[in-house]
Amino acid sequence: QVQLVESGGGLVQAGGSLRLSCAASGRAFSINTMGWFRQAPGKERESVAAIDWNLSTYYADSVKGRFTISRDNAKNTGYLQMNSLEPGDTAVYYCAADRRYYSGSQSLSRNNYDYWGQGTQVTVSS
Repeated sequence: QVQLVESGGGLVQAGGSLRLSCAASGRAFSINTMGWFRQAPGKERESVAAIDWNLSTYYADSVKGRFTISRDNAKNTGYLQMNSLEPGDTAVYYCAADRRYYSGSQSLSRNNYDYWGQGTQVTVSS
């Protein structure tokens, strides 16, 4: 089992930045792929970014050039640096992880992740 805990959410003005963290525990050494997803009220959960064990990264078109995903395997922690935030980025952000290796579009599919955090709220005011 793997446990994931997100932190770093909050309220920020448009154009501002936030950095989310995702701390993994339990059998964290078995994680190959980590991802970030978000869900706004009344909408489906959507992909944001993903990163594999080799540090290859993948992004949804809506966040390319603004968000950066990273991970520190030694610390079993993933990060999502969010810059140039927009009101449309307002959502609950979830960290996800899986022991399987995914790349490209597979890594951005929420159906491919077994482990999820509880979510952290990000609110961007205009």
